[in-house]
Amino acid sequence: MVKKIVIAKKYSQLLFVLIVGFITSLIMTLLITFINTGIDEYYIYRFLKAWSVSLPIAIATVLTISPVIKKFVDKITK
Repeated sequence: MVKKIVIAKKYSQLLFVLIVGFITSLIMTLLITFINTGIDEYYIYRFLKAWSVSLPIAIATVLTISPVIKKFVDKITK
């Protein structure tokens, strides 16, 4: 029987930041590496090198700006 993983609600914002940062940086780095260099035998190496830089930047950015954006969206919506 598979046991369901339950994470405490107090970690929901952090989990959100990690997932958004992970997925956003993954997709953008895959596409930008492809557009800039094409696909060859070194594509995965170039992608992983670029992603090792973009992932922490994406997570830090989302962590920093998400509270500001949330306040702004809450202000302009009902």
